[in-house]
Amino acid sequence: MTDQNQTASDDNENTGEARRTARIRELNDRFRTLQGGKGQILVTQGVQALGDAAMAVIFHKVRTFDDFSEDNDPYGEHDFGSFKQADKTIYWKIDYYGLTLDVGSENPADETVTTRVMTILLASEW
Repeated sequence: MTDQNQTASDDNENTGEARRTARIRELNDRFRTLQGGKGQILVTQGVQALGDAAMAVIFHKVRTFDDFSEDNDPYGEHDFGSFKQADKTIYWKIDYYGLTLDVGSENPADETVTTRVMTILLASEW
């Protein structure tokens, strides 16, 4: 393969990967902001112990989170975030499972084979 052909092949792979990442990010944002997508939201006991009023604020902060950076989103998938709630650090994380939730998803960019699971937890519970 010539250098020119290899470069074209690499560009096609990069373009495909960029489209895949963009699709995962789109699906994650849609799920996280409660605008659609199939999945489950899990809230740890530590977050639940903060009470209903705090949980309402936390859910709002998760839905409206937009502070993505290279540090907290190195793959550009919008699958993790953290913020302060009162004196606590809150994490949220989206994981990808197959439809039966017993194995990881073979393709998180394909919502027909993926169930998203978002966990909201205290940093101390990580």
